[in-house]
Amino acid sequence: MKKIIPLLIVVIAIVSFSSCYYDKADLLYPGSTICDTTAAVSYSGKIVPLFNSQCYGCHRSGAGNITMGTYATDKVIATNGKLIGCISYASGFSPMPKGATKLSNCNIALINKWVSLGTPNN
Repeated sequence: MKKIIPLLIVVIAIVSFSSCYYDKADLLYPGSTICDTTAAVSYSGKIVPLFNSQCYGCHRSGAGNITMGTYATDKVIATNGKLIGCISYASGFSPMPKGATKLSNCNIALINKWVSLGTPNN
């Protein structure tokens, strides 16, 4: 009986830690989440939430002479090259979002895909 109890404790600990590891991998390793750019990128489902959190706060009011917040205005800056130039920190463009960290490579890839698909309003 004395040998079984320590064995049970070890088994319970292994099961507990292994389930936590996989359930919390995104918290343990931030930025390591898989970026899926093979799936369809929808304007309303992916792009608007991203713009809402990173762009619209300033550009809904037209900061820097760039107004965003509607499909029509978002499409204009996407198709004229300003959007990709700014978020990718390309030479000759003002790096955006201003005063914040650069968008993740995944978010830039999602926006690039939306633009390369012709900026669909989906």
